[in-house]
Amino acid sequence: MRVLVLGGSGFVGRHAAAALRARGHTVVIGTRQPRRALAKLPPDLRASLHNVELREIHFESLTTRYIWQPLLSDIDAVVNAAGILRERGGETYDRVNNMAPAALGEACARLGLRLVHVSALGLRPEARSRFLRAKLVAERRIMASGADYSIVRPGLLDGDGGYLALWLRKVAAWPVHPCPADARGRMAPLHVRDLGEALAVLCERGGEGRREVELGGSARRTMAEYLDALRGAQGGHRALHLPVPALLAKLAGRICDLLHLSPISLGCLELMRRDNLPKVNHLAALIGRAPTPVGVDLPAYASGVGVVGRIRFAARELLQ
Repeated sequence: MRVLVLGGSGFVGRHAAAALRARGHTVVIGTRQPRRALAKLPPDLRASLHNVELREIHFESLTTRYIWQPLLSDIDAVVNAAGILRERGGETYDRVNNMAPAALGEACARLGLRLVHVSALGLRPEARSRFLRAKLVAERRIMASGADYSIVRPGLLDGDGGYLALWLRKVAAWPVHPCPADARGRMAPLHVRDLGEALAVLCERGGEGRREVELGGSARRTMAEYLDALRGAQGGHRALHLPVPALLAKLAGRICDLLHLSPISLGCLELMRRDNLPKVNHLAALIGRAPTPVGVDLPAYASGVGVVGRIRFAARELLQ
């Protein structure tokens, strides 16, 4: 097959492209900046994708099926791993996360192409985040497009090169872990390579593929527990947890959204407040093996270690 991977130089897209290439398919990478697309990839992925065709794609301008169709004329299947976490200029949530994917679905239906669309777990109509609402509307419009589609909803992703994944690993290395006090929802983090394999398999299944596919790892953790697990994988001891009042966390999320300071956003905070787990986890059935472990669970503090002891331990680590 000849597969167009939209967002193919991004965190998810690059692993989908590599998995498709490994399975013998011809890959075309759609990206905003073709000249720089491969230069920023890790060496192993750059080697596996070094001679792929690069196609310039600007989602904010592709909001009707008529504009999409010429870009898809020589394509058999499409993986859409493109999207924005924050708006910038003409790249709005509505245009990039909603209108362009919906138009892509209509174009795929008209041309008879397979579409594998990467969405997210935890989308709800009552969500306050415009980012989350736009992604949900796009799902519904793709479902109504008539395309041969699969909508893939992965959980929180780990792996080298991911913006959020890298940021969380850095926070995990701190001896004190600040975390929103109301972030009680459980997640099932998965490795991005597993997601890439699953997307490649779904491209091959055509009309036999599942329409809605929810994916996650094997462990279920709150954000605080996940930071501990990442810290354990780095060889560290359990950190001191610092609950951040919900109002203060919301204010920090709004500031980060306005200034583009970190991957933490109001949408991310909203997802942390409730369980964000697959209803049925299809990962093992798709890739034919158990999920790659993410992080290492740390033992609980000994019963004799109180808050003061944890603070002293954290202070020693800070001074080292």
